[in-house]
Amino acid sequence: MSGFKNFIMRGNLVELAVAFIIGGAFATVVKGFTDVLIEALAKAGGAPNFDEWQPGGFTKVGPFLTALVAFVFMAFVVYFFVVKPYEAAKGRLFPKEPEAETIDPNTELLKEIRDELRAGRGIGG
Repeated sequence: MSGFKNFIMRGNLVELAVAFIIGGAFATVVKGFTDVLIEALAKAGGAPNFDEWQPGGFTKVGPFLTALVAFVFMAFVVYFFVVKPYEAAKGRLFPKEPEAETIDPNTELLKEIRDELRAGRGIGG
């Protein structure tokens, strides 16, 4: 039983369980929003539903096209309503550090002096 307890209490397992639960809830939200967009599109010019379309007698082509359109809408929603706002917020809240090539040499010298002072080998050292 101690092995089972250790397995259950592993940090990765708990993090994975939380991610799975949040992912499921997030998928429900994205699907709901996508359904709203598809409904709005349907009201504007007809529903993108190809389920009954059977070119050449192939019965799986129509449902595939319907699923493809739903996927494109879902990808659109995720990218423009989740990824882009997240990247913008991340850029504002956590600005990138300047690259080493753009750092002024005087700044590097000041950092070295600071590090020496912190190490106790500073003035008179």
